Amino acid sequence: MLTISEPRQMQRWSARERGQGRRIAFVPTMGFLHEGHLELMREGKRRAEALVVSIYVNPTQFNQAEDLAKYPRDLAGDLAKCASVGCDVVYTPSDREMYPPGYRTYVNVEGLTAGLCGASRPGHFRGVATIVTKLFNAVQPDVALFGQKDFQQLAVLARMTRDLDLPVKIVGCPTVREPDGLAMSSRNARLSPAARLQAPCLYRALTHVCESARAGERDGTKLIAEARRIIEAAGPCRVDYLELVDAEELTPVAFLGDRPAQLALAVWIGEVRLIDNLGVWEGKR
Repeated sequence: MLTISEPRQMQRWSARERGQGRRIAFVPTMGFLHEGHLELMREGKRRAEALVVSIYVNPTQFNQAEDLAKYPRDLAGDLAKCASVGCDVVYTPSDREMYPPGYRTYVNVEGLTAGLCGASRPGHFRGVATIVTKLFNAVQPDVALFGQKDFQQLAVLARMTRDLDLPVKIVGCPTVREPDGLAMSSRNARLSPAARLQAPCLYRALTHVCESARAGERDGTKLIAEARRIIEAAGPCRVDYLELVDAEELTPVAFLGDRPAQLALAVWIGEVRLIDNLGVWEGKR
């Protein structure tokens, strides 16, 4: 397994692989890898002959310097996990490589970034879209894999790739969960023991809404209220957002109808902001 930190070197490696007819799968990460990341890697190996994983904590997608400073890091452990899956290259660019002095170019996807995480984290998705574009330019992948836990991010990157005619297939993979339903996330390591016990209430709320929809409830306001009740009953928390949205356009849904709908949430439990989502309605058949 190679470790590459310079964009031009990464491009040269990818050009050699593609010149030999080998497809490249790519999994972008911010490190502190867990089983969810490893499952993305395994799926990448099923889809291509070569696998590249990036590890880069992107400063432009953090709204607070404190949050960036607290983001967990374990490069040695991450490299060992990548090797265990059979990764070919781990790409670890530096801040100076990604944002050299005088850097002024950013990518913005309009509309899809206005609500949900975009509303409470201004500029977040500009940072995400910019860094993923730069990573795509360096890695030159045929397919890139992202977890569905970051539902809005997946929608934004799929639209960006389509709108900019980038020759990359975007694949969304199911959320990997702990046995109690908590979506795996690098941020989970920051949960206190009490917060960790409380956190599965998010998945309970999501699944409860799915069951209510299947039972015939179509009123979005009522479904959201049911989810909020479950979350707030579990313990002290702060709901950032709890919204029922169109699964493609990410616009609010008042009543379940013809189009698929997703329940998405972001909740502060203790000092950690957790996000999750679940498809609650497939649309009328």
